[in-house]
Amino acid sequence: MTSPTISVIGLGYIGLPTAAMFASRKVKVVGVDVNASAVETINRGKIHIVEPDLDIAVHSAVTEGFLRATTRPEPADAFLIAVPTPFQGDDHTPDLTYIQSAARAIAPVLSSGNLVVLESTSPVGATELLAAWLAEARPDLTFPQSAGESSDIRVAHCPERVLPGKVMQELIHNDRVIGGMTRKCSDAAVALYKIFVDGECVITNARTAEMAKLTENSFRDVNIAFANELSIICDKLHIDVWELIKLANRHPRVNILQPGPGVGGHCIAVDPWFIVSKTPEEACLIRVAREVNDAKPQWVLNKIKEAVARHLCADPGKAEADVTIACYGLAFKPDIDDLRESPAVEIVSKLSSLHCGSVYVVEPNIDRLPGSIEGAILVSEEEARQTADVHVMLVDHQSFRNAPQPNGVLLDLRGAWSC
Repeated sequence: MTSPTISVIGLGYIGLPTAAMFASRKVKVVGVDVNASAVETINRGKIHIVEPDLDIAVHSAVTEGFLRATTRPEPADAFLIAVPTPFQGDDHTPDLTYIQSAARAIAPVLSSGNLVVLESTSPVGATELLAAWLAEARPDLTFPQSAGESSDIRVAHCPERVLPGKVMQELIHNDRVIGGMTRKCSDAAVALYKIFVDGECVITNARTAEMAKLTENSFRDVNIAFANELSIICDKLHIDVWELIKLANRHPRVNILQPGPGVGGHCIAVDPWFIVSKTPEEACLIRVAREVNDAKPQWVLNKIKEAVARHLCADPGKAEADVTIACYGLAFKPDIDDLRESPAVEIVSKLSSLHCGSVYVVEPNIDRLPGSIEGAILVSEEEARQTADVHVMLVDHQSFRNAPQPNGVLLDLRGAWSC
């Protein structure tokens, strides 16, 4: 694809870095987002999310005129859809309304020869649904599901597979799975991504590409569930789980992951349910792993309750209302600002409504607490260390690991104070 104009729909944690990466190769990129504030921020050469090196890339791309943001789609040669795919209600049914809205938004500006790539992590069959929605909106154009290789519009799925905190490097170096609805769809998508991707672009069909991303994150989820369940077992048996894992991992074919307060992020905490929703009778292990990880925050809350009780036993003159709890970290992983599906957010939100004393939150990557947390107070690490009675390590940011261990009752969910 020679000197295309690329439209990226959704300028969040994946869409904006992807847009910036194309623009860094001197390709014209139009970013589209419904968030007018984010659009305005980007057009000033600034960013509304935290990701190393992204600010420099966006500033350069905007300044040089290769990246521009808007709230409405415009004609382009290729459209990349990177919008959220959350759940509907509490039954973990995938919610594809954001993808459907994106399809309806770009449909009026499509023209023959365009490529549409779904990057959003999606349940199997979502790319076909996207193509169907586009065809419904544009009966004057042909699409792969009806016209095959001769279609006017090419449609493909290319799931992102990057690690927050290293997105800019991994976008370039990681292999990409390209799942076109036809071979020509795949070839068009490969040509597009090869503008900046150094990794291999591996071609498959759309359904397999969708399942590949879900499989990768389900594999990780199952392994994390083992570590989290092990931590619960060790706690009951009065065994130091961190020492146990170090010893077990000395076996040349064992690599147990580190337990935590649960599993967060839009990928690992969500994607396995997409498999379960399609094959509920067959996805037994995947479902159980999700249930283990989803149950961990409640276990943590029970341990915090026990920690408060220990403090009160040590100081009988105090009431629960006099006990200050400090929770360290809200992000779903260390050293980022991303709170999506974070078990730490769930824990602190429930804790602030249950505990009648003060709840402090230390999260150096944000400047205000999310709306779901009421009653807690965002404080500095120093204030928490000096004034709190119970200290709960939820996310082991590097700054926490480098700081001295606080005094008081400690509940270390990440092994930061146990090392």
